[in-house]
Amino acid sequence: MEIETLLPALAFYLFAGVAVISALMVVIARNPVRSVLFLIMTFFSAAALFVMLGAEFLALLLIVVYVGAVAVLFLFVVMMLDVDFVELKQGFAEYLPLGALLSFVLAVELIILGATFRIPKEFVAQTPITADVSNIEAFGRVLYTDYAFFFEAAGLILLVAMIGAILLTLSTKKDVKRQKVCEQVSRTPKDGLKRVDVKPGEGI
Repeated sequence: MEIETLLPALAFYLFAGVAVISALMVVIARNPVRSVLFLIMTFFSAAALFVMLGAEFLALLLIVVYVGAVAVLFLFVVMMLDVDFVELKQGFAEYLPLGALLSFVLAVELIILGATFRIPKEFVAQTPITADVSNIEAFGRVLYTDYAFFFEAAGLILLVAMIGAILLTLSTKKDVKRQKVCEQVSRTPKDGLKRVDVKPGEGI
């Protein structure tokens, strides 16, 4: 086997093996913090596989969105929660038969899907992307031309959701003192100072 074909094969099996092992450790690990760390490793390995397939946009999406935001957010949430590991282990034996049955059914479905999946000929014959166009450039052309309206509508929905979440957190209470920026900026020395004529021997 030539070196040009040997190295990609070794890299594929390396990244794929690490991804599978890390995904199993996400479920097997008893410590939630370790599960999140193995999840980040799984994302990195999957991103490497996407790069080998020529889908660099999906690889960047996994790194920036999932590793940089979602996985780190999960890690901070897990570290902030007071997880009672003794209570979590109490119901493990009770749900073990059901979990094993569901795992067996999912495994059989994946095996059947992998054995029967075939790419249709009409999809193979189509070549919508030329060789001189990168994956990100082709994705940008489609996103900002054919699906520009849906892209802007999704951004507007996310903006409304963000504003709604901020308004829900700003609960007004009577005993809470809030900052009034306009009054602080327009404040003069006359408003902030008060002169008191103290007589000798009396104090304030």
